[in-house]
Amino acid sequence: MSNNEIVQKLWNLCDVLRDDGINYSDYVTELVLLLFIKMEHENAQSGVMAGHKLPEGARWPDIAKLSGLNLLNYYRETLLDLSKSTDPLLAAIYADAQTRLKEPRHLEQLIRSIDAIDWFSAQRDGLGDLYEGLLEKNATETKSGAGQYFTPRPLIDSIVALIDPQPGETVQDPAAGTAGFLIAADAYIKARTDNLYDLKESQRSFQRNQAFIGMELVPGTRRLALMNCLLHGMEGDEAGVVHLGNTLGNAGTELPKTHIILSNPPFGTAKGGGGPTRDDFTFTTSNKQLAFVQHIYRHLKDGGRAAVVLPDNVLFESGVGAEIRRDLMDKCRLHTILRLPTGIFYAQGVKTNVLFFDKVSDNSEAATQEVWVYDLRANMPRFGKRTPLTRTHFADFETAYSAATRTDQGEQGRFRRFSREWIKERGDSLDIAWLKDDNAEDAADLPEPAVLAQEAVTELEGALAELQALLRELGEEVVE
Repeated sequence: MSNNEIVQKLWNLCDVLRDDGINYSDYVTELVLLLFIKMEHENAQSGVMAGHKLPEGARWPDIAKLSGLNLLNYYRETLLDLSKSTDPLLAAIYADAQTRLKEPRHLEQLIRSIDAIDWFSAQRDGLGDLYEGLLEKNATETKSGAGQYFTPRPLIDSIVALIDPQPGETVQDPAAGTAGFLIAADAYIKARTDNLYDLKESQRSFQRNQAFIGMELVPGTRRLALMNCLLHGMEGDEAGVVHLGNTLGNAGTELPKTHIILSNPPFGTAKGGGGPTRDDFTFTTSNKQLAFVQHIYRHLKDGGRAAVVLPDNVLFESGVGAEIRRDLMDKCRLHTILRLPTGIFYAQGVKTNVLFFDKVSDNSEAATQEVWVYDLRANMPRFGKRTPLTRTHFADFETAYSAATRTDQGEQGRFRRFSREWIKERGDSLDIAWLKDDNAEDAADLPEPAVLAQEAVTELEGALAELQALLRELGEEVVE
C-alpha cells in the first residue's frame, strides 16, 4: 500500500467518529490520540525508536486486548495517566487529553481498523511521513482553522533546500503549527548525513535534542506538533521541540537567537486593535505578521538566515509597516522575494510571498543594497485538487536563486533586480510586480467576497490601531 492509500484509510475512520457525535473539527485530534499509541508501538518494535516512550500499561497491546465498556474506561484512564506522566514530553503531548467517544463499539471498531492497516508498508516510508500525510489531508478537507493556512509541502521543501541547513546549526520556527518547517529541515540534514550516522555521537545528540525549537500558541496544535516531531526522531528539550506560548508575548522573548528561522506566521490582525505584549519591539503594531517579522530579524544570530511566508499587505502597508520594512532592510540583507501563486493555501484568494534575508549586524546601516524578485504568480495555473502544486513548479526559481551570478531577466522575465534606492523612492514598498497577468482578468479567479471583505477589515483595523497609537502619543484620550 502507498502512503496516500494508508492516509485515506485512516481518514475514512472519521466516519466512525462522526457516528459517535464527534465534530468535524475534532476528527484529527481524536484520531491521533489513539493513532500515536499504535505508531509508538510499531516504531519500538521495528527498532526505529530506541525502546518504548510510553510506559507499560499504556501501550498498544494493553489497550487492543480489551473490549466493551472495560476498553473505553481503560482508555480514558490511560489518557489521564499519560497527562500526569513524570516524563515531561509525554505529559506535554497528552496534556488535558480526553476522548469524546461514548460508545465502546466505536472505539473497538477504530482499534480493529487501525490494526488491519499494512504497517509494514507504512514503515517503509516512515510513520512520521504517514502522520504528516494525515495532517495534510485534514488541511485539504477542512478549509478552515489550522487547514486554512497549511503550508504546502512542496513549498516547505523548496524553501529548506535553498536555506540549506547544516549539522550544528540551530533552526527556529516561532509560529510552528504542526512543525512542518522544523521536520523538513531535520529530514534535509538526515538525508545528507546517512540519517545522522556520518556524525559523531555528540553531534547526533545535538541534532535530536537541541538543533530545533519552535513555539505554538494553540495547545491542540502543539500536541500534534510534539507527536509529529517524536515520530520523526526529534525529541528536543524537556518541553519537547515545540514549546507552548505566545511568541508575541513574554514567552517569545525567551526564544534563543538562532542560525536559521523558517516560518509561516498566522495571518490577520490582533482582535480589538490590540497588539503584541512584548516590550522589546521597537515598533508597535496590531498586524501579527509585522510583529513576527520584528521577532524574526531580532532573533537571528549575526550571519543567520531566514525565510518567512507573508501576505501582500505586509509588503505595502504604510506607516509602521514601512518603518518595519526599513528596519529589516537596514539590519538584514533582504536579498530575495518570491511572489507565490494565488490559491496555493487552502484559503482561496490569499496572496503570499516568501522573504529571504540574512542578518548582518544590529549596528549596520543599509545592509540591503538590492532586492531580487521572482514572480511565480503571474500567468500560473489555478492550483487545487485537479492541478496540485508540486516541487517542479519551483525548479526555475531554485535555479535562478542559486546561480553563481544572478541574471536580471528583464520585463518579460520572472526574475528581476531592484536597487535599494529605487525601493526607497517607492516609500519602501516591496509589493513589486511587472508582468501582465492574463489570469487576473478572469472574474472566476477573483477572491471570494468574504476574502475581499476580510482583507478590507484587516487593513482598516491596522489603520485604526495606528491612529489610536498616534493619539496616545499626543496625550489625547482614545475611545476604544
